[in-house]
Amino acid sequence: MNTNWFNQSIFYHIYPLGFCGCPEKNNYTIDSIETLLKIEEWIPHIKSLGIDALYLGPLFESESHGYDTVDYYSVDRRLGSNETLKRVIKSLHSNGLKVVLDGVFNHTSRDFFAFKDIIANRENSRYLNWYREVSFNNGIHCYCWNGHNNLPAFNLQNEEVLNYLMGVVDFWVKEFDLDGIRLDVADVLDFGFMKRLSSHVKTVKEDFWLMGEVIHGDYSHWVKPEILHSTTNYECYKGMYSSFNDTNFFEIAYSLKRQFNTSNGIYKNLNLYNFVDNHDVNRIASTLKNSAHIYPLHILMYTVPGIPSIYYGSEWGIEGNKDNNKDSVVRPNLNLDNMSRNYSRDLIKTIQQLSYVWHVTDALKYGNYNEVFVSSDCFAFTREYDNKKVLVVINSSFDEKNPGELANYKGFDILNNENIRSVNVSPSWGRVVILD
Repeated sequence: MNTNWFNQSIFYHIYPLGFCGCPEKNNYTIDSIETLLKIEEWIPHIKSLGIDALYLGPLFESESHGYDTVDYYSVDRRLGSNETLKRVIKSLHSNGLKVVLDGVFNHTSRDFFAFKDIIANRENSRYLNWYREVSFNNGIHCYCWNGHNNLPAFNLQNEEVLNYLMGVVDFWVKEFDLDGIRLDVADVLDFGFMKRLSSHVKTVKEDFWLMGEVIHGDYSHWVKPEILHSTTNYECYKGMYSSFNDTNFFEIAYSLKRQFNTSNGIYKNLNLYNFVDNHDVNRIASTLKNSAHIYPLHILMYTVPGIPSIYYGSEWGIEGNKDNNKDSVVRPNLNLDNMSRNYSRDLIKTIQQLSYVWHVTDALKYGNYNEVFVSSDCFAFTREYDNKKVLVVINSSFDEKNPGELANYKGFDILNNENIRSVNVSPSWGRVVILD
């Protein structure tokens, strides 16, 4: 059992520039505005959800959305100053919350000092080899992330660049007492860089967490002792919601068996990062075809292998569909008093229940996974650890379910707080049974 803090933590994810209501474009001439202090107001709410760690999206000086870094050593003036971030992290730590920041190390803005030097000095710039495939035909061109001309990609095989970024990490840990980094676009990052980073952070902070954003690919290429502790589990993200929308639990059952089955699951020893939505996709309340499914979906997310995560605002079931690929609608400025007054707390209560269940049930944090039963609208599996077995049953139908295949399972349902001798499951709900 790996008992590092990150394997025992439920995460809350905030995209700071949206959460704090910042202008979409930065104005480098203005003084800093301490909008980031808003996070302190939310700490009691975050803790009430049973959260252990906060993942904050990009918050260092950038041109616009945060993933176009201008200065790795200065907090974005739209959010405040370095002292603002120090204060916020100190407040979070004093409330028992770990803090993970977004590390955007694949690319920068064209306003980053090294690229500005290339613009000014062209072929004579000493930073020419800091970027990939730089050329000067009809302007200044280089390899850019995903074809975005304003996101030139670092040459992560350049020793100067590597030393610079290791210095950035040293600064973040020393100045802000950071607990981990989520690596943006880890699926295209140089593996040599990630190995170098992993080795380096172990010398800086022993229990420092490295998690990578991986949308496509074999997660085991990234999650290794010498590279990363975890990656985003996009396969199960998609499988979870579409299994409800399509009345097809066979989809998520297939993915979970492939990934985590006790005998031959390809990721059975990996602790991946689970979510039902985030800053890059539609809000889960907009994704689901039936609003009632938001409850059993969260039961599923909390009980499958991995690290649970809640994206800010979705605990109230707020909606948000990306229009014309515009991200701002899923990265809103939220007012806590307004949310508390005008939105239902029903999902919050479910999340609070699930956080409690997850924290007190080691089988859900560390246990083996085995499928027990699957139909189009009912799904059951067990998690087992240290001779204790838990049965999870999820019902997506609008009728009570009592599968005959589960007739011999008996125990205490910790989610619903009752002893059961028959596994009947309420409509659009679930059970988490500690078996006799």
